Amino acid sequence: MALRIGIIGLPNVGKSTVFNALTGLDVPAMNYPFCTIEPNQGVVLIPDQRLLAVAQVSQPKVLTGATIEFVDIAGLVKGASRGEGLGNQFLGHIREVDALAHVVRLFSNDDVAYSTGTVDPLRDVEIVDLELILADLETVRKRRERTERMLKTGEPKYREELELLDSYASALEQGTPLRRTDLPTLPDLPLLSAKPVMYVLNTDEGRLEAPADFSAWAAAEGAEVITMAADFERELTRLDPEEAELFLADAGMDKPALHRLVEAGVRLLDLITFYTIKGEETRAWIIPRGMPAPQAAGRIHSDMERGFIRAEVIPWQILVTEGSVQACRDKGLQRIEGKDYLVQDGDVIFFRFNV
Repeated sequence: MALRIGIIGLPNVGKSTVFNALTGLDVPAMNYPFCTIEPNQGVVLIPDQRLLAVAQVSQPKVLTGATIEFVDIAGLVKGASRGEGLGNQFLGHIREVDALAHVVRLFSNDDVAYSTGTVDPLRDVEIVDLELILADLETVRKRRERTERMLKTGEPKYREELELLDSYASALEQGTPLRRTDLPTLPDLPLLSAKPVMYVLNTDEGRLEAPADFSAWAAAEGAEVITMAADFERELTRLDPEEAELFLADAGMDKPALHRLVEAGVRLLDLITFYTIKGEETRAWIIPRGMPAPQAAGRIHSDMERGFIRAEVIPWQILVTEGSVQACRDKGLQRIEGKDYLVQDGDVIFFRFNV
């Protein structure tokens, strides 16, 4: 199952430019509000120095990194929750992703129309949040009507659900996105404001700092902020590695902001990475933190989960230090784990199974 991060924001903030830089795909990035109507989707390789270190040991013919999917969703406008600006379609696309990268305009360019008149990052965030909140209120209202009807069955779970829905409504009516609450989620109720969010400030080239008020607000929210000049990052992807490195050095950067964005996406979804060495391939896999070994094996192939016997585990640092899998085994540094083992970030795993 691919994990997906939706790129959202108001019109003309640079969402498609960020997407183009991330994926290397040339999707339209025109100066009008609904350039992106159907969401553009791209698979992005996750930068991983640990995988390269493991590969130095395994010397594979095939090296496969883990990936994450980004979706470029058209710009929201005021009234989207009421269907304005193709709002229903856009909100539906947001429901289909696991987390959100909210692009906020910080660049100055009179040739690119300001959808809200001026550059004001906090105001723009509030506009989008409000539309998500209003859409959620309508979703909760409809679900509450159904749950009230189900109360007649006498099953206690519907009373509990009704109380939870009322708690949702109370928070939303106060203007609080559900991601800022500790309320549990209903798996079959896709609430937009409950999705985890990171903020991408699209700036002018050479401006790497977020405004102080935005940084303070994001810190209070516990949200991650990535500052990037999307046009500059897009140009970097068109250069060969040596040229790109020189451009980064001139800009005072040690790595592209895009790498920081992808890494932040992994943290946002609370993912971890494990590695497999099989035949001629060494590969990285991403899974949610806390996943048991059989389910992790199932990400590779369903037969491996169904016939799981054990997991033979070597932490990646130990493998790199010892220099070979056999050396780790000879020194007793490989662990044998059963079906209850929770995979840890950086594990190199050999799954044993029988079907």
